Amino acid sequence: MTMKFQKDPLGFIRTLQKQYGDIFTVLLGGKYITFILDPFQYQLLAKYHKKLSFQRLTQKLSVKVFSIKIVENYEDLIHELHGAYQLLQGKSLDIILEDMLQNIKQMFELQLLKTTNWNTAQMLTFCCSIVFEITFTTIYGKVPAGERKKFISELRDNILKFDNKFPYLMSDIPIELLQDVKSIREKLIKCMTPEKLAKIPGTSEIVQKRQDILEKYYGLKDLDIGAHHFALLWASIANTIPVMFWAMYYVLRHPEAVDALHDEIDHLLQSTGQKKGSGISIHLTREQLDSLVCLESIIFEALRLSSYSSTIRFVEEDFILSSDTGDCCLRKGDLVAIFPPAIHGDPEVFESPEEFRFDRFMEDGKKKTTFYKRGKKLKFYLIPFGFGANKCPGRFLAVMEIKLLLLVLLTYFDLELIENKSIKLKYTRSFFGIQHPNSDILFRYKPKS
Repeated sequence: MTMKFQKDPLGFIRTLQKQYGDIFTVLLGGKYITFILDPFQYQLLAKYHKKLSFQRLTQKLSVKVFSIKIVENYEDLIHELHGAYQLLQGKSLDIILEDMLQNIKQMFELQLLKTTNWNTAQMLTFCCSIVFEITFTTIYGKVPAGERKKFISELRDNILKFDNKFPYLMSDIPIELLQDVKSIREKLIKCMTPEKLAKIPGTSEIVQKRQDILEKYYGLKDLDIGAHHFALLWASIANTIPVMFWAMYYVLRHPEAVDALHDEIDHLLQSTGQKKGSGISIHLTREQLDSLVCLESIIFEALRLSSYSSTIRFVEEDFILSSDTGDCCLRKGDLVAIFPPAIHGDPEVFESPEEFRFDRFMEDGKKKTTFYKRGKKLKFYLIPFGFGANKCPGRFLAVMEIKLLLLVLLTYFDLELIENKSIKLKYTRSFFGIQHPNSDILFRYKPKS
C-alpha cells in the first residue's frame, strides 16, 4: 500500500475513493489513516476538534525534527507563540513589505543587475538562493557586509541539506541513521541562538516578540531558544522555495502568462506614476500588490498543482464520526486526514485540472472565488496552507514574497527557459507541504536594457 501511495499519491487515493466512497481508512506506513475527501465534510474536523488533536502531532514533530525541549506549561508557551503570529498580518505585514522590498532591491542591485550579458542558472538553485537570503534578511536582520556572503551561504547550504532529509525525519527512522543530519541540526541551532542573533541588526518584530516569550519559558538557555528560531527559519523557507520554483517554471513555459503579467504590472506602474529607471526604483503598498489579480492567480495555480499539505489530526479517543454520508468508527491513536490534491485535481471543480491555466483564479479582471461541486458552491476549493484554526500562520508573508520576487524579476529582467523539458512532481513529501520538482531546469536571465 505505502509503495503504491508513494509512486502516485493522487491516483492511489482516487482508486480507493471509487471503491469505498469519500470517507475510508487505510494502513499507510504503519499508521491507520481515515481520509475525508468530500469538501463539504471538511468541517467535521472543526466539529470534533476536542477529539481530534493537532497539538499532539506538532509536539512530536517539534521534538523529533527540530530538537525542541518540552517545558512545563508547554501548551501556554505554544498559545503565546501562536499569538505572536499576528505580527505576520495586517499593519505589521506592511512594515515587513517595506523592509522586504528594500532587501530585494539591495540584493538584486548588488548581485543580479551588475552584468548586461545573459546569465545561465539552474532554476531551483536560483530560487533557493534568492528566497533564502531575502527571507533571512527580512526576518532575522542584515548580517554585516564583510561576513554576509559566507554566513548566508553556509546557513543556506546546511538548512537545505537538513530539509532534504525532512521526509525521513518525519518517519520513524532514528535521526542517528540519517547520515550527518544530527550534526547539521546542531550547527543550525548554534547559528540561531539569541547570542548569535543579537549580533545581527534589523531583526523583525515577530522574532523579537518570540524571543521575549521564549526567554520567559526557557530562561537564558541559548540552545533551547535557538531550536525554536531554527524551526521558524525552516518553516519560512521550506515551502516558499518550491512554490517560487513552480510559479517561475509555469510562467516561463506559458508566453501568454508572461504577456498578461507584463500588461498588469505596466498598468499598475503607469497608474501610480512610476517609471522603470536604472536600478530597482519600484515602490508598492500591500493594497497595490493585492490588486494584481493575474499575479495572484498564477501563484494560486502553482499552489493548486503542487501542494500536498495535508491537514492531519490525532484521534484522542474512540468515537463515531457522524457525517452526511454515514457513520465512521475512529479508534484512539489513529489519524484523520484531509488530502488537498483530491479537491485541487477534481475535474468537476477545476476543468482539465492537470493543466496550468494562469487565469484560473480570475474572472472579468477580478479575483475568482466561486467554484462548484455537485451544483453547490464550495467554501474550500484551494487549501494549500492547511485548514481551520491551524492554517499556516506565515501564508500571507509567503505569498507576498513570491509576488514581489516575480514582479521584480519580470519587470527588470528578460527571462528564458533554455531546456524544453517537462518537470513533474517528486512525491517525497506526500503529506507535508509543496512537492519539489523531480529535476532542476536551466534558464537564463539578463537585465533589461
